[in-house]
Parts: sequence; C-alpha cells; structure tokens
Amino acid sequence: MTKPPSPVLVWFRDDLRTADNPALCAAAERGVPIITVFVLDEATPGLRRLGGASRWWLHHSLAGLRAGLAKHGVPLLLRRGPAADVLAALARETGAASVHWNRRYSPGEIAADTATKAALTQAGVAVTSHAGNLLFEPWTIRTGAGGPFRVFTPFWKACLAAGWQPPLRENPELRGGETSVTSDALGDWGLLPRSPDWAAGFPAHWTPGEQGARARLEEFITDGLSGYASLRDRPDRPHTSRLSAHLRFGEVSARTVAAAICQARDTGAANERDADKFLSELGWREFSHHLLYHFPTLPHDNLQPKFVAFAWREDPKGLEAWQKGLTGYPIVDAGMRELWRTGTMHNRVRMVVASFLIKDLLVDWRQGEAWFWDTLVDADHANNAASWQWVAGSGADAAPFFRIFNPVLQGEKHDPDGAYVRTHVPELARLPAKYIHRPWEAPSSTLFEAGIELGATYPHRIVDHAMARDRALEAFKATRG
Repeated sequence: MTKPPSPVLVWFRDDLRTADNPALCAAAERGVPIITVFVLDEATPGLRRLGGASRWWLHHSLAGLRAGLAKHGVPLLLRRGPAADVLAALARETGAASVHWNRRYSPGEIAADTATKAALTQAGVAVTSHAGNLLFEPWTIRTGAGGPFRVFTPFWKACLAAGWQPPLRENPELRGGETSVTSDALGDWGLLPRSPDWAAGFPAHWTPGEQGARARLEEFITDGLSGYASLRDRPDRPHTSRLSAHLRFGEVSARTVAAAICQARDTGAANERDADKFLSELGWREFSHHLLYHFPTLPHDNLQPKFVAFAWREDPKGLEAWQKGLTGYPIVDAGMRELWRTGTMHNRVRMVVASFLIKDLLVDWRQGEAWFWDTLVDADHANNAASWQWVAGSGADAAPFFRIFNPVLQGEKHDPDGAYVRTHVPELARLPAKYIHRPWEAPSSTLFEAGIELGATYPHRIVDHAMARDRALEAFKATRG
C-alpha cells in the first residue's frame, strides 16, 4: 500500500489572505495536502500583545480566512501558546514534513521566528520562509554607501528604481489536508470586548477579512482616488483609502494594492498625480518597516540621541483629557473621539493630535504611541513608532521639533466648514463655522443659541496654545544646550 504524502503546514501571521500569499502558493506547488494554522502567541518573550482594537479586528479577520479556506477544503487550525512549541507539536500530530511562512520584521518577531525555525529543524521538519508582507525586503534597499536610508525621498526613489514584483496568481490550487486534528474555538480566545462592548460601533465602519479588503480597494479606486493628492488632508472628505488595517493584517498584499493603483494610472482610470501620491504613501509604510528593521529599538528609544535628555512633563490629567477628546480644541477632540468610536483616525488629524500631546502638553511621545497601539485597528509596530517619532522630531527624516501644529489653524485649513468636528463633537454642531474651531472666541449670545456652555457642555481649553508653544520651544532649546 502506498503511504499517503506528508502534509505541509502553512503558518499564517500578518498575511491573512489566500491571494498573493507566497507561503500558501509555495505550499500549493508541492501538490500535497495543506494544513494551515494561526498561533496566538502571547507567551514568547519580545512579542508585543495586540491592543484591544487590533484584537477585535483579528477575531473577524480569522473568521473570514477560515471561511475562505474552507471553500477549498483547507482547514485553518487555531492554537494558542509559544509558537515554537505549538508548531513542533502540530508537526508531530499531523506528520507534516515542512512548514512555510511569510517573514516578519520587528526584532521580537525575528527572534521568535529564528527560535521556531531552530525547534522545527531539530525535530526534522523543513522550514521555508518567504517575502510576502512588503514591496521590498528591508535589507534590499541600501544607500550608495551600503547603509540604511534615514531620509524618505531618496529611499523611495531607490525603491522606484528597483521596481517591485507583480503579485502572484490570485487563486492557487489548494489541496486540503487532515481535518481530525483539534483546534481552539475562536470565541474562546476572548478577542472581542464584552463588558462593556466598546467596539459595538466598529462594524458600521469596517469589514475585516480578505473579501472586505478587496472590496475596499476597488471602492477606493472608483470613488476615492480621484483628487487624492489635493484632498487627502481633508478629514471632512472621503479621499483616504481606509486600507491601512487591511494591509496591517495582510488581508490584501502591498503588491496587490500597488498593482491595482498602477493599472488605474496606466489605463487612464486614475490621474497620474493622484496615483503616484498614493503610491508614495505605500512608500512611507515601507520606509517605516525599513527603519524598524535597521533600528530595532525604534518603538521605545529616540532615534536621535539628543532627545534622551528632553524634559518631558508628567501630566496625567492632560493625558486623560487628550485620550477622552476633552481638550477644548475641537479638531483634537474630534480626532480622539473618532479614534475611540471607530478604531481609526484621519491621517492629517493623527499628526495634529500627536503634536498637541507632545508639544502643547510636553507628554512623552511613547505615551501617545501606547494609546494608539491599544485603540487603532491598524496599530502596527513600524508605522506607529516611526510616525510618533516623526512628529516628535526624534526620528528619521522627522519634522523638526519646532514645527508645532496650531490646532486652530489646522482645523480651519483642513476642516473649513467644521463638518468633521460636527460629526465627532456633536455638542458643537450648531456653532457657526466662524467659531467652530475656536469656540472660546464666540460671543456669549452665539454660544447660547448653539446650546453651548463652555466648562459645562464643552470644556474650556486645557492649555493656551501660544503659551504652550513658547514652553515647548524653551524645552527644546535646553535640550540642544
């Protein structure tokens, strides 16, 4: 009797899709049964536990992936524990002779993958890793001197010169494997909030999973890409892609997104300026991962050493007011409330609220990074840390510290009619546009007619921006010595 072929394991991580998935395609090419697994590893040292909003997204993304794979007869097993132990045990249970996965790039993930590969190799299981989560492997784009880039523009020029590979075929021919092996129940993982269910409003804004990602990409190209270059900074307009969480969990690959945008540009379906601007935003995602790979302490250490001595303030009341969207600055409060209610925030507003925390309140950027990690559905090791350091002025190619966003002027420029503020700060909805971003200047009669009592229905400003700006510049001057 012929012995049945040994199955191959595919370990899903930040690549929860079937299309353009190099690890899954490589396994399919073996022509043997495929078993897939997702490991919730909260035990291996160095791995950062997902924040609450990301855990909500993960639950629904895994449910979608399991349903998609089931159509091909391929099981998705769920296991919890240290990945090295879980995969070694699963290889024994299934008789799998090989494991495939797509690479990750944060220092903790690299260390965990190295340990997992060693454990599997020792057990006689072959391991193959693939490039599946970025346009470029972080070590492949180098300066002329052979080092890592620290400035975005030359980095992206080097990327464009190198060119990226097209996505793999969309539907690899999959052969299902053993289905009698036990799996955890997704609901038992407790990824969803219960009491209270603070994510109750999320489904109105998001459809996690591969199908939702592809639908969102098509919708963006059809309805949002036109005008992207000039309108992407307007939080009151629908000209952002809203693809970041789908990319963070790998429900659609960066190559698939880039290919779709390039096709729209090259066929005339999209304006070249709009398409190229969006591609450069994908480039910032690449740059962030490039920085994290080459500077692995990026999430917790200032990239520029001079900021080590910066005199951050302890301001728990200010931090709490910022977190709750009760600072008295409407554009800041609108952004923070959008974040809490939807799990996201418009990118321009992210910069404004980050600048307010860092420079108006002089609160350490790491406290803001931690809040975003917990509340963003698209919270990502590289993007989150690199972006916070960019605003703080402590990172690579960063905005200088003395570039301090004025929250009033930012609101008036990017939300001129106050539509964004009215949506997320409804107590100000009846205030005329002239005062929507500076309610403290409104006459008492105007406030009364709008149903607003400052200090009661809407807070007074927790800090005067002009004073805070001077204070921040003095603090920075002292750091420079």
